[in-house]
Amino acid sequence: MNHPRVLRPVLSAIFALWSLPVLANPLQLSPFKDDLFAYSPASVRSDGGNQVDVDYSELRDINGRDEIPERRVKATYVDPAPLRRQAELVVDTPAGPLRTIQAGERAKPTAIVLFIHGRNGDRRLGMYDRTFGGNFNRLKNLLDRAGGLYVTTDAGGFGSSDKMRVAALVKDLAAKPGRPPVLLACASMGGEFCWDLLAERDVAASVAGIVMLSANNPPAKVEAMRHAAGARKIPMLLTHGTRDKVFAWRSAHDLYDRLRAGAYPVRFVSMRDGNHGTPIRMIDWRETLNWLLATAD
Repeated sequence: MNHPRVLRPVLSAIFALWSLPVLANPLQLSPFKDDLFAYSPASVRSDGGNQVDVDYSELRDINGRDEIPERRVKATYVDPAPLRRQAELVVDTPAGPLRTIQAGERAKPTAIVLFIHGRNGDRRLGMYDRTFGGNFNRLKNLLDRAGGLYVTTDAGGFGSSDKMRVAALVKDLAAKPGRPPVLLACASMGGEFCWDLLAERDVAASVAGIVMLSANNPPAKVEAMRHAAGARKIPMLLTHGTRDKVFAWRSAHDLYDRLRAGAYPVRFVSMRDGNHGTPIRMIDWRETLNWLLATAD
């Protein structure tokens, strides 16, 4: 018969194993209209899959996809189901009230995407279901079906008070029950606004992943984000049209090259012959969000 003194360390070891935290698998979004929204098979992947040269054609991807080019997508690209859980909400912040639109699970979401518009936009831009080829509608559906939440907000003129209000929103979303991953998606001039947000340590600590769509990426502001994040490397996806006349494709790709050289978790999605607005229409949200969710620490 084993002596109690011999059993004690064995039982302690077993108890220690039982006490280890169980690491949940990262959320992965299930397919939704992938045959319509996934990148064309003619797209080219390189750099270990971290760079995608998307095969884009205005004739096919605008004229062939829309009932009214750039104004109304064909009905097959849209599913109105998330509208049942979509609402205009005003969030109180220390800097004043902030208007938002929220679609999906608000009480205990599995993940959150916060979209920041570009210059002269507002919270409504990222909620349009029938424009931008129906891509925002797909984003809503992907999150809603996974128990997630999609949020848009007013960033105004990107001033200091706007920054304070949106920063408070980011931290509020990250503090929801279960502490869901918050992914920040920023378009055009909203990108530079997001870099300013991410230069605050509390905001950087609240964000699990970043998507920059045709954004301006000043190197100093990118470095300020990295400094605020400390040891964490927030995974980042950059996407840009090669014919963008607002912010140069080359600048975005140079940022990708610099980050990759430093072993930073980054991907670059290039829209071949795409213009400034093409990434909003053409980004594959399911592939993008699943990579960010799987890569985030």
